[in-house]
Amino acid sequence: MENPQQDHRGENSPNQSPRRGGPAMVWMVTILLGVTAILLLSQQKKVSTEIEDINFFKKMVLEDRILKVEINETTIEGVFKDPLPDPPARFDDDGNKMPPAKGKDGENLPMSRKFKVVLPRSSESVAALEKLIADKGIPTKHNIADNSMMFILTIILLVPLGLVLLFWLTSVRRNREQLMGGGFLSGFSKSPAKRYEATQQAITFKDVAGIEGVKADLMEIVEYLKSPEKFQRLGGRVPKGVLLNGAPGTGKTLLARAVAGESGVPFFSVNGSEFIQMFVGVGASRVRDLFKNAKETAPSIMFIDEIDAVGRQRGAGLGGGHDEREQTLNQILSEMDGFNPTDSVIVIAATNRPDVLDPALLRPGRFDRHVTVGRPTHRGRAEIFKVHVREVPLAEDVDLDKLASGTIGLTGADIRNIVNEAALWAARSDKQMVTMSDFEYARDKILMGAKREEVLKEDEKEKTAFHEAGHTLTAWLLPGANRVHKVTVIPRGRALGVTQMLPTEDRFNRAEHELLDELVVLLGGRAAERLVYGEMTAGAENDLERATAMARRMVTHWGMSGRLGPVSYKMSDDDPFLGREIHQQRQFSEHTMEIIDSEVTRILHEAQERATKLISEHREKLNAISAGLMEHEELGEDDIAGLIGPSVHHGSDTSSSVSQVAKDSVADV
Repeated sequence: MENPQQDHRGENSPNQSPRRGGPAMVWMVTILLGVTAILLLSQQKKVSTEIEDINFFKKMVLEDRILKVEINETTIEGVFKDPLPDPPARFDDDGNKMPPAKGKDGENLPMSRKFKVVLPRSSESVAALEKLIADKGIPTKHNIADNSMMFILTIILLVPLGLVLLFWLTSVRRNREQLMGGGFLSGFSKSPAKRYEATQQAITFKDVAGIEGVKADLMEIVEYLKSPEKFQRLGGRVPKGVLLNGAPGTGKTLLARAVAGESGVPFFSVNGSEFIQMFVGVGASRVRDLFKNAKETAPSIMFIDEIDAVGRQRGAGLGGGHDEREQTLNQILSEMDGFNPTDSVIVIAATNRPDVLDPALLRPGRFDRHVTVGRPTHRGRAEIFKVHVREVPLAEDVDLDKLASGTIGLTGADIRNIVNEAALWAARSDKQMVTMSDFEYARDKILMGAKREEVLKEDEKEKTAFHEAGHTLTAWLLPGANRVHKVTVIPRGRALGVTQMLPTEDRFNRAEHELLDELVVLLGGRAAERLVYGEMTAGAENDLERATAMARRMVTHWGMSGRLGPVSYKMSDDDPFLGREIHQQRQFSEHTMEIIDSEVTRILHEAQERATKLISEHREKLNAISAGLMEHEELGEDDIAGLIGPSVHHGSDTSSSVSQVAKDSVADV
């Protein structure tokens, strides 16, 4: 049977890659050598008569038989007036006279009118010889040595040789890659993951604070990587995959590196978007290479950050799926299924959008364990502050517990940013230590925005003052609202004025009366403007958006409507995939939608009436707060209490903590 790779003549078939570089390289070398030979031959001058005896040359000069000479660095070249009848004398090394040179036929070689004399080494002899030539009046030309031609010849010779060598190496490499199934795209198939050895893992669980429950869940992974036989002995299998989900900045990546640092195993880190390329199939090959490297260095940890970039639901939204993304996801699913029960390779993935992940990725056997990394509590925030101020010199007035109370709802990344901003502000002020005022400045800058340079006109400033006074007064008098911490009419961020309110304790649930009071606070600024000026301004845009969204959620999500009752009318407008809502049928009628709209409108109108009535009854307090803002531009909680008396929250414990920073702002029109 004939070889399918060859035809009947034994030559390569079209399916077989021909060997490149051999004949082409031979022709290039041949042409190069030919060009070099031509250049060298073109530089050879006509043969001149060699005069070896300097005394013979002097005799010719004295007899005036020389027409002209050219004096070089080591030789003298010239022309005789008439051809010499006899060749010049030749002498051996011992000074004995030698017979003239003979040709092939035994006759004396013909003499040329051109001659060449080698100059003596002694500079005095050369000077005497030049003086003799000058005295006889022989035309003389002095030539300076010119090695440029030799340099050009060298370049002409070396550059083509270098190109030939480069062409040969490239051909050999290309042939090797083709034989190995690679080609010019072979580099794309390599995994882009960065590998960190155990000695490089300086991060441990001591560097992660505020999420003790999450660390306890991950400690089992660490124990398995340290001693897998302990679990395998009883038939236990550690989860193949651990999915960390939580808000951005809660420390998911830090936790993954801490697991690797505690267990002392290699750590492969890659972002989900690095798998996706313009060539279909590249991502899948990168996944194969990543899992191969991890298995070779087992026990090890693979960390895939932002896995939602590659693990989104397949076939969702308009236009179906993305071929490259789906093939990459399929390869990840296949690789995780291919793990042996004894493979000591753990896949840790992180995302802040677990709702968009494909169900096949989340099933048991792949990502068996889902760990939610939430925002830290008051105690956790205090511990996070302690971690980030290790290398920051603190003044005596710095109270980390108080800082934790004023940073409710912030993540570990936010707290680190506050510490860094405080240190930068203290350094800008040439302080030796970071004080509490620096932390207050950093917190206000991050929560309310940086101060803007523009100065408001007097009428705009007054309207802003009354608007913020309306927010402040309603929050000051309603027990269900959050406690006012600070109010300012200094433009910050995108707002002309800000009322910063902090809850008095960590809150994870809200009652209906508290939500209604919060709606009154949101509409308090608009009510104050209408009461004072008899008209509304465009500055309440952000307040209306937030109030409308809250009222609609009360009706559709939380069943806080007497007409609709305990029914969920959740809409699909928050679906992350474009176009999915087109084929989803609404689960209620148009009449129900009209009732929802009317209920939302009713709740907002009632909140508006309550705000107007409350501000009208305490008009003098509204004027006092507005006047204080016009004078000082910023008022703290104690300043407000000095103007209108203590708030209804006065008896609460302000040092406990807060759940979320609420900012009611006047939009910059």
